[in-house]
Amino acid sequence: MDRNQIAKWFKEPSKMANKYSLHAIYFCTGCGIIEVPPVITARWDAERFGVIPVATPRQANLFLITGYVSVKTLKAIIRTYEQMYEPKYTVAFGSCPINGGMYWDSYNTIKHLDKYIPIDGWIAGCMPRPEAIFVAVTHLWTLIDKGMANGYERYKKYYRAYRRNQELALGKLEWPPLYPIGEHTEGGECD
Repeated sequence: MDRNQIAKWFKEPSKMANKYSLHAIYFCTGCGIIEVPPVITARWDAERFGVIPVATPRQANLFLITGYVSVKTLKAIIRTYEQMYEPKYTVAFGSCPINGGMYWDSYNTIKHLDKYIPIDGWIAGCMPRPEAIFVAVTHLWTLIDKGMANGYERYKKYYRAYRRNQELALGKLEWPPLYPIGEHTEGGECD
């Protein structure tokens, strides 16, 4: 914690509150869940970093996606992300959300998750150790400090392109668009 930089707290209290109060919701598939429980236990104690697991997307501001993403689970990931309040941050860990991992050549594996929802941070590995999760959290703090953890703003700005990619993978989505899709909405960043 930045105790020696107390002026930051007074200058931007909401940024500091978001930074040190990360309420995490996990989307775990396959082997991705294996390293999450140890992070919460007394040995590593995620709460000392301000990371607290929560039950629903409405309570969360940190979305951790672990393990492979299939076409079937992509829909649940998108719905979970869209239900979270802003500001919200997404970290994908393990090789699978980055490039499909060992399932890279499967017909139903989603590669490059960042084409469908914005990702603020990646943790490479198969599976990353609990220590890597804490390195990612402290890196996320830096990104929040610098205003670079802005995936939720990119999602709004390029929503038309994200929605197009989502519908290319899933077909016509049964829920209405989160943001208006019109002429003024930019598209093309996440191609």
